[in-house]
Amino acid sequence: MAEQTITVTVAYGSTKHSITLTGQDGNDPTVKDLSDALTQATGVPSPSQKLIFKGKSLKDMEESLTSYGVKQGCKLMMIGKRNSPEEETELKKLKDIEKSVEQMAKKLEKVDGELTGLKNGFLAKDLQAEALGKLDHRVKVAAEQFMKILEQIDSMTVPDNFNDCKTKKKGLVKTVQDFLAQCDKIEACISDHLAKIQSKNLALAE
Repeated sequence: MAEQTITVTVAYGSTKHSITLTGQDGNDPTVKDLSDALTQATGVPSPSQKLIFKGKSLKDMEESLTSYGVKQGCKLMMIGKRNSPEEETELKKLKDIEKSVEQMAKKLEKVDGELTGLKNGFLAKDLQAEALGKLDHRVKVAAEQFMKILEQIDSMTVPDNFNDCKTKKKGLVKTVQDFLAQCDKIEACISDHLAKIQSKNLALAE
């Protein structure tokens, strides 16, 4: 089926934007498609946009534009505030922090994977204690990094009207706290396994 393409004009403030949209997989373009295109054109983030056609608000993002009666050449209106440059700066800081959280999470995942391998006996018994010691050190380093990241997020003061920032900050704090809990869990697993090895070694020594 041919892709459905329509061009509409959207008035935003004193400017008019001509937006051409192509539906995905032969479907009609959706409200979300239009909203995304307008974010690109105006810098107003989707959650802050209010799209109006013939006095009616286009609320359902997943609905097709045609279901609202929007056709080729129709005129719509958008109301909405783009984030202030100050908020954008804060958002960028949070995105950078998010990247470092993702990098630390990958390291933690690796430790977890290696620990599982160890528990499944992928390493000679006499090498396990040393390997566990190293894993323990890596988890402690990860936990330390996560703590530093938490402090970094906490030290950011976000004005009350920076809603996007506040939401992102809250989400990040929760993510980091979850990873810290995971660090504790892995550390407990490591010491548990170490204790088992040591008691076995003691039994063997006797």
